[in-house]
Amino acid sequence: MTYLLHGATLGLAWFLLLNTAVSAVVAGVAPRARRSLLMLRLLPAAASAAFVAGVFIPSFWRFEPRDVTEGFDLTLTLLAVAAAAMLAGAGVRGGMAWWHAAHRARAWIAAAHTMRVDGIDVPVFRIDSSRPVMALVGILRPRLIVTRGLIDALNAEELAASLAHEIGHHHAWDNLKRLAMLGAPDVLRWLPGTRRLEQRWAAAAEHRADASATRASDRSARLALASALVKVARLMPAPAPFTEPISTLVGGGEIAARVHRLIDDGPELAMSRRRQSKPWARCAAAAAALVALVFGYAPLLATVHRATEVLVNTLP
Repeated sequence: MTYLLHGATLGLAWFLLLNTAVSAVVAGVAPRARRSLLMLRLLPAAASAAFVAGVFIPSFWRFEPRDVTEGFDLTLTLLAVAAAAMLAGAGVRGGMAWWHAAHRARAWIAAAHTMRVDGIDVPVFRIDSSRPVMALVGILRPRLIVTRGLIDALNAEELAASLAHEIGHHHAWDNLKRLAMLGAPDVLRWLPGTRRLEQRWAAAAEHRADASATRASDRSARLALASALVKVARLMPAPAPFTEPISTLVGGGEIAARVHRLIDDGPELAMSRRRQSKPWARCAAAAAALVALVFGYAPLLATVHRATEVLVNTLP
């Protein structure tokens, strides 16, 4: 039991230390980043978890002697407690965000009527409310919520383009991505610029959903969506930073930039689709990383074990 507790303490300490280091790097490069914003936001938590699960635990299990009893250093114990608190807080935060979104969805659907819409592959519900709201709720069982106020404010072409925009969020799994950011256990959450990074991702997600809802050559569809955005933005207050995994028509802000791109930058939308349809560079990078991991994994485990020994003997 002492052996396992010692390993858990070291693993949690490693998680916090690596998380802090990666968070500092991300905070430094995020203001200049233009792409891979979601990867940057989730990198501290993902890298820390992958290191502990895939490197530290095998290293500890292979090299740490089981017949040697070591004490629990104060600093390592405090680091482990802080990491455990961060993990627990992230779990509670993500769970509460999911619960609030589910509660809101249940309340909406309880007062809604089903709505038949051709070409939409998720259930659509209409609410008798004067507020112009369109929202995609749910992750595994997505549903589209549309209010009477929005239906009355838009014409048929604008409504169709808006629905297609929300389907773009559905196909991109944007609600799941929002939940992952809300529940990510990392130090990055408390560093400057993190909120701006999340807002920039939300804006980019809206641009991608706009692009998926329209064809660059279909100017009428792009103009219809641009018109819908302007109408809804005029009737709604400025959107607050997202705290729930729910995608809305104007939830990403930057309405002026979205309208400008829809009206003037059709070729840019087509180029964006072409970039997204050529994942060969990512596949090549993943293959190179896999080869490096296969040949360097055993030496890496030994190196991590030596680093762990240095860590234990150095910290007070």
